[in-house]
Amino acid sequence: MDYQKILDQLVSGELKEYKVEAKDAYDLQKTIRNYGKRQYITGRAERGGAIVYTAINTGK
Repeated sequence: MDYQKILDQLVSGELKEYKVEAKDAYDLQKTIRNYGKRQYITGRAERGGAIVYTAINTGK
């Protein structure tokens, strides 16, 4: 999975949100930690361990 591309799409507004299941959440978190615009990404945990990521404060 190309999480870098997904994060770019979130920040650009191309994607409104991205949902990741609990089993894949750690891999996405590793990518977010190294992402240059991580201050624009926020996650909301759902029941069952899934996380929904959205972009915030992108200046657009």
